[in-house]
Amino acid sequence: MRVFEYHGQPTSGMLRMKCSGTPHEIGLRHGSEAKLQIARCINFYARLFKESAKKEWSEVRELAMAFEPSISKNWPAYLEEMRGIAEGAQVRLPDIIAINVRTEITFGLFSDGCTALSWRTDEASFLAQNWDWMEAQKENLVALTIAQPAKPTIKMITEAGLIGKIGLNSAGVGVCLNAIKAKGMDPSRIPCHLGLRMVLESSSREDAVRKLESYGVASSCHMLVADAQGGTGLEWSSRDLRKVEMNPSKQVFHTNHYLAEHQKGVIDTVWLKDSLVRIVRIEELCKKVGVSPTMEELAEMFKDEKGFPTSICRNEKGGSATGTLFNIVMDLKAKKAAVTLGRPVEPEQYFELGF
Repeated sequence: MRVFEYHGQPTSGMLRMKCSGTPHEIGLRHGSEAKLQIARCINFYARLFKESAKKEWSEVRELAMAFEPSISKNWPAYLEEMRGIAEGAQVRLPDIIAINVRTEITFGLFSDGCTALSWRTDEASFLAQNWDWMEAQKENLVALTIAQPAKPTIKMITEAGLIGKIGLNSAGVGVCLNAIKAKGMDPSRIPCHLGLRMVLESSSREDAVRKLESYGVASSCHMLVADAQGGTGLEWSSRDLRKVEMNPSKQVFHTNHYLAEHQKGVIDTVWLKDSLVRIVRIEELCKKVGVSPTMEELAEMFKDEKGFPTSICRNEKGGSATGTLFNIVMDLKAKKAAVTLGRPVEPEQYFELGF
């Protein structure tokens, strides 16, 4: 029996929905309710592939299906959810797989950037970031709640049709993402966005790290995984993993370049040179707020425009090809989050997630 709940779409802003049941039922609800956003999301990436990688969408779908055997073997529930999304949205399964593995298909050519931090204090365990990407994709963001039997409930902000992204769960586990551009891809390992979903199905930070380590991640990225006890940065390439542990102030900072030294042959392109500046800047801002910041004080830091337009609060103009599409500040001890759609200095919508 299908057990779906829907909290409805606001008169403006981000589509919000709740799905529960089997993987196929969850996907069917997602696809049905976000049909318009999914169609636009596919068109968005089809255009990018053609313009930036000279690939027609038919070729992209063929490349995406190379991941299907590994996903079917290792993570069949994820594949079944994607089948449901395709059915609900009335698109083909390869379309949905393609947007879920878009990072791997292009070796990180389409890389969303951001500034992220984890900070455990005496009162809270914060996890926060600005998610930066092309303005045209903002209308395709969705706030998705997923409830599954015997697993933590998930609340995340994702691109329509993607089964994993940025958010937290009812066990107090959260994850943020930083794009990294280092060549290499291994289709036998878990794709980045499916790995994010795996984190959000975990009971603790240690559980999440253990599961990811058992599979490896297919392409380069940084996942900032945290729970009530603090955070761990996971710097992935298609060949190795390096961890970024909390500093003496129980903080982890990350932008869009490797902080740790990786094995020979793993070469970071440092594709956004301002990444080197933003990580210094976010550390400076944290020092100014003292040892016991509030969620509101952290949110204020992500409004910072020093170095504009390639600042922490980014703008898609001038020398910047991307802008900040949303900000999220989580307190994993309290199991709640505050989400701001749009650039934090020009907010378009604000809402809270919590358990």
